[in-house]
This record gives sequence, C-alpha cells and structure tokens, in this order.
Amino acid sequence: MSVDLDRNVVLRGEAELIERAGRLFLARGDFACAAKDMNTWALPGFREWIVAERRRTRPMPTAHKLYSPEALADEESERRLVEIAQAGARVRICPTPLPHETIIVDWKIAILAGPPERGVREYTVVRSPGVVKGVVSLFRATWETATDLADFRRDRPPALTEESRRILRLLGGGLKDEAAARRLGMPLRTYRRRVAEILTLLDADSRFQAGLRAQEFGLIG
Repeated sequence: MSVDLDRNVVLRGEAELIERAGRLFLARGDFACAAKDMNTWALPGFREWIVAERRRTRPMPTAHKLYSPEALADEESERRLVEIAQAGARVRICPTPLPHETIIVDWKIAILAGPPERGVREYTVVRSPGVVKGVVSLFRATWETATDLADFRRDRPPALTEESRRILRLLGGGLKDEAAARRLGMPLRTYRRRVAEILTLLDADSRFQAGLRAQEFGLIG
C-alpha cells in the first residue's frame, strides 16, 4: 500500500518507509536532505537503486545535502561524502546541531526522521503545505549559515585509519605497488583501490601531491 499524499503519515522503520514511500525518492524535482551523519538515510540496498535511477533522469535534479561534522568522523563516511559532492550534489556542513533530520522532495513534501528507539526510527511523511513551508524555511535558513564541504575540509586533515597512514608511509618510501601490497598482506587490486581512496580524501590528483598534503597535515612521520 502506498502513502496517501493528501495526509500526513507516520511510518515505522526503513522497510516500511521504502515500501510505502519509496517512490517519493524518485521525484524529478529538487531534492534536499539534512542529516546528522551518513547513517540516518542509509536505506541499505534501496539507496544504491535510488542513486542509479536518479542518474538516469535528464536533467539531473538539484540535490542539496546538509550534514553535521559527524558525517566526517571516520574515513569511510568522509570519502562517501566527497564522492557525493563530486557526483554533482551541493554539500554543506552545519557546525551547530541540526534541529531536524529531514528529506524535502521538490520543496513540497517533507520526510521527517524521528530519533531511534530500540534501533528503529519513525518517519513522518508530511504533505500539509503550512508544515512543509515551515520545514523548508528552516532548512534554507540553516543552509545559508552552513559551510561548503570543500571549504570545511580545506584546513582539516581527513580521519584516516592506521592502515591508510601505513599506505601513505609506504608511498612516501617509494615502494612499488606489488612490494607495498605484499608488505601489507593485501591483494594488489585492493592496495591500488585503497590508494585511490586516499587520494580522494586528500583532494590529490597524484601520489606525489598526496604525499605533500599528508606532510602538510602531519599524517605521516
């Protein structure tokens, strides 16, 4: 059963959200999202399908993504956020706590995420024009005070894991990929993928530039 868009509906858990309101995520209008971190709207399995379907839309809808600094707390989350921005989304970081974790579809429908209770969230799908207008106004006001992701990351080091730091040290030591992969005990393909991920996090176009950035941030001794 789909959501009746003429009324506000409370859905319990991601499975019910996907089942009854999943089609809302494919709207062709502008798309806005506010979240504390990368887990609020994870939607495992379904999220990847949404991204693929939206990329098929021409022209691509404008996406505004607003996160707290917690979205950059670990290497994987920060890398995903950088990749989202590289794919064309406008991403900003709000240094103050976000009042609501929200998705806004075409500025006409809002999906509000409640706090987790025993690991399960309630999601309220809101169509009431007055309520949606208030949510949109709050989002836009917060957006205007937030910092673009690139500017926020410019003067701070990425949250690299110890493995990533070891890879950087091996790169700095001039080891060839095959030798470095053997030393780390990982397949060559995995090693090269990890190097590419580290370059993304350091906003580096080359391994040499990555080394300079790592030294600048004090990531390698």
